[in-house]
Amino acid sequence: MSKSIQILSTKKLSAEQKQALLEANFEVIDADFIQTKNKSFEIKDLNDNLIFTSQNAVHSVLSQPNWEALKTKNVFCVGLKTKILLSENGFNVVAYTGYASDLAEIITLIYRNESYTFFSGNLRRETLPKALKDADVKLNEIQVYETSLTPQKIKTAADAILFFSPSGVESYLKDNSIKKEKCFCIGETTAQALDKITKNIIIADQPTVEDVIEDVIEEYK
Repeated sequence: MSKSIQILSTKKLSAEQKQALLEANFEVIDADFIQTKNKSFEIKDLNDNLIFTSQNAVHSVLSQPNWEALKTKNVFCVGLKTKILLSENGFNVVAYTGYASDLAEIITLIYRNESYTFFSGNLRRETLPKALKDADVKLNEIQVYETSLTPQKIKTAADAILFFSPSGVESYLKDNSIKKEKCFCIGETTAQALDKITKNIIIADQPTVEDVIEDVIEEYK
């Protein structure tokens, strides 16, 4: 690479994640375009099984004083890192998938007679609750965290932009536009948020930050 390729990540990367890009001779800017904060809530009226679709929800539940009582319940979740976080804290994860739509399918096909409590965020997608309601699966929802957009203007021109959520896309587009930049997305849902904006999209095979970074390195080899 003669001229350094400039990568912009719309969320702060860990030291290891950033290092992988720097070692491949990229220049990296990273900034958080969304912020999440725990919401106070009551742990009551819980159904037999718990659903988590993000690590944020798990962190919020773990910050409750009496969370240990929940370990008697079975858990269904979206995301490998969410599953690992739950398992490490002693939860029994019955099923986990990369996407909410796949989890909805497993629940409605195999576990539809069970009842569920969904620990969600304020910007959650309709995918999962709608699929379960349409299949008459017993479900209630407790909002345990809030996501807010933190848009900012990026002055440096980037060759590639990394996106990790639909809200991250929305936040980025508030103060910036996408022209010729390659957009690397963590998953289908995030890519859909760019639908009308650009066709220049690469979606990670697995929805993890590491997979997005691998794609970037692969693409510019």
